[in-house]
Amino acid sequence: MAKNKMLKQNGFLRNAAALALVVGLAAAPQAVLGQDANPAFDARQNEAIEALVRQYLLDHPEVVVEALQLYEQRQQAAQAERQTAAIAELADQLNNEAQDPVIGNPAGDVTLVEFFDYRCPYCKQMTDTLEQLIDEDPNLRVVMKEFPILSKESVQAARAAMAALRQDKYEAFHFALMENGGGFSDEEILAVADSVGLDTERLRSEMADPAIEGVLRNNHALAEKIGITGTPAFVIGDAMIPGAVSLDELRARIAAARAKAS
Repeated sequence: MAKNKMLKQNGFLRNAAALALVVGLAAAPQAVLGQDANPAFDARQNEAIEALVRQYLLDHPEVVVEALQLYEQRQQAAQAERQTAAIAELADQLNNEAQDPVIGNPAGDVTLVEFFDYRCPYCKQMTDTLEQLIDEDPNLRVVMKEFPILSKESVQAARAAMAALRQDKYEAFHFALMENGGGFSDEEILAVADSVGLDTERLRSEMADPAIEGVLRNNHALAEKIGITGTPAFVIGDAMIPGAVSLDELRARIAAARAKAS
C-alpha cells in the first residue's frame, strides 16, 4: 500500500513507549513505581519487591514481548473503536457530498467509498476489480474520493478528474487515467482527456478553479478524521478497509452491508 510515514512512526512510538516502561521497570523499578507507590511497605520491603520484579523480568525476557504484544493489541482495538465511531459520525460526508463523483448506480442500495491516488500502483491494481464489481452489481453505488498524497502530479491528475466531472465524463476519464502507463504531466493529462472526448481547453481552465482545491482539502481532512493514512482505502458501512484487497473480499463486504440494511 501507499502509506505515509506517519503510520509507521506511530507504531514505532507506541512500541517504544511500552518497551521503555517494561525495560525501565526491570532496570530501576523505583523510577517507574516511585518509592512511595505503596506506603504500606517500608523502604526495605520496597527494595525487596523492586529486586524481585527486576530479577523476574531478567529471568523471563519473553514477558517483555508479551507485554508489547498486549499493548499493541489494546492500542489497535482502541483505534478501531475510534475509527468506527468517526465513520458513523461522518457518514454523510463520506457518502453524500454533492461535489463527489459517483460511479456505478447513483441510486444503488449499497455505497462503497474509495480514497485513491492516481500515482498509487495499488490503486491501479484495484481498477479492474472496481470495474468488475460495477459491471456485475447493478445496485452498487461507488463514491470516489480524490485523495492525492504521493506527488504534485497526483494533485494535477485529481484536479483534472474533478474538472472532467463538470463535462459529465468523470468515469471514462478516471479509468483512462488509471490505465495510463506514463506520468501525469499537464501534457499527458490533456492527451488522456482528449482521448475520451473532453474539451481540453475547458478542462485546463477549470482545473485551476479554487472550488476544486477546496474539494481536495476537504477529502484530506476527512481522511485524517477517520484515520486513513494511505491509498487505496475503502469505506463501506461502518468499516474502513485499508489497502488493495481481493474481489471476493469486497463482494463479501458488499453482501454483508446489503444484508444489514435489509
